[in-house]
Amino acid sequence: MSATDVQAEAEPTGWDAVADLPPSAKLVAKVLEYDDRLTQSQLAEETMLPPRTVRYALTRLEDVDVVDSRFSFTDARKRVYTLAIDA
Repeated sequence: MSATDVQAEAEPTGWDAVADLPPSAKLVAKVLEYDDRLTQSQLAEETMLPPRTVRYALTRLEDVDVVDSRFSFTDARKRVYTLAIDA
């Protein structure tokens, strides 16, 4: 087993990865768990967090591969975020 394999096994995934993130990222993940697809502005409204905090939370969630994003079909300037954790 190579060092890369050992490192990959040691990194938490799913909700375990979210547990190590800041509270804002946990809140965004929970909101996405209940509301399947939301834009960044919708997440800011739902969580009552400032847009900058939501942006930071989404970046952290993307870093641990628990959030997927796609361009919105209704407005290509916006991205729609979904949770990538199996329940």
